[in-house]
Amino acid sequence: MRDFTLQKYESLLQAIKSTDYAVSTVHGFLETAPKKCIILRHDVDRAVNRNLEMAKLEYRYGIRSTYYFRHVEETFKPEAILQIANMGHEIGFHYEVMDKANGNPEKAIEIFKRELEDLRLITRGVTEIRTACMHGNPLKPWSNRDLWKKYDFRDFGIEGEPYFSIDYSKVFYLTDTGRTWADLKIRVKDTIDRPEANSRSKANARQGVNAGIERTGSGSDSCSGSDLRDTALAAAGVKDIASTDDVIRLVESQKLPRICLLVHPNRWCEDPGGWAKELVFQNIKNVGKAGIVWYRSRTRKKDAMTAGL
Repeated sequence: MRDFTLQKYESLLQAIKSTDYAVSTVHGFLETAPKKCIILRHDVDRAVNRNLEMAKLEYRYGIRSTYYFRHVEETFKPEAILQIANMGHEIGFHYEVMDKANGNPEKAIEIFKRELEDLRLITRGVTEIRTACMHGNPLKPWSNRDLWKKYDFRDFGIEGEPYFSIDYSKVFYLTDTGRTWADLKIRVKDTIDRPEANSRSKANARQGVNAGIERTGSGSDSCSGSDLRDTALAAAGVKDIASTDDVIRLVESQKLPRICLLVHPNRWCEDPGGWAKELVFQNIKNVGKAGIVWYRSRTRKKDAMTAGL
């Protein structure tokens, strides 16, 4: 069976349902912090119809997840948003306002407020927008989560942001970024190894975390995402994870108490033509992203050497 198809995703859902894991939305996890759960999150980056199909599939299995919608023409579709919300899924805001404001936080926060209100107008009377998650553009020099160095998302009725509000030393994080589950050097913005820049961000990061839960990683704010991943996999007796079948085996083993799965529905396609197109597109994109990661790492090393002179 081909990977990254809805049929393969259904196999993952079946594996989850066969275990004792509770399945949680992002907001649900922040509210109740279950000791054994899988947090299921989706970024609606493009291809809204594929997101709808995935949401319907989860609904058939009685699974509720979180869908983060970008405020761009391709994905900001009121009908699709309401269809997914009416299935019981959480709707969140996938913001990219630092990109739109060219790195200017004062302009970015105004865009954030305006776009968040647009989303709330659509969902009013159906569901509340209680979490937001940054979108990452690998071509931009800043990160959208840099906005929270100056502002506090809770001031805008947002109760959590996955990159700040979940302690990934206690929750094992897996993402299909790059159309693979492997921890490749192609993640420019979708990283969890970023130390927080100020006390307000650190306070946000602690929001919703249950300090009494056993650790699955080192827990240091500066510990890299790769280190956390390696530590957790070693504890579970797993060498590495690259395919969805690997994820299924990890889930079925139930060796890790908490897992967060980030799934991009636009990458999962049943149609052979669309599937092949996505494969080629993502492989080309991965080459470019690897180059960006290499260049920025090299630049940081040069700057550090210069500063040490």
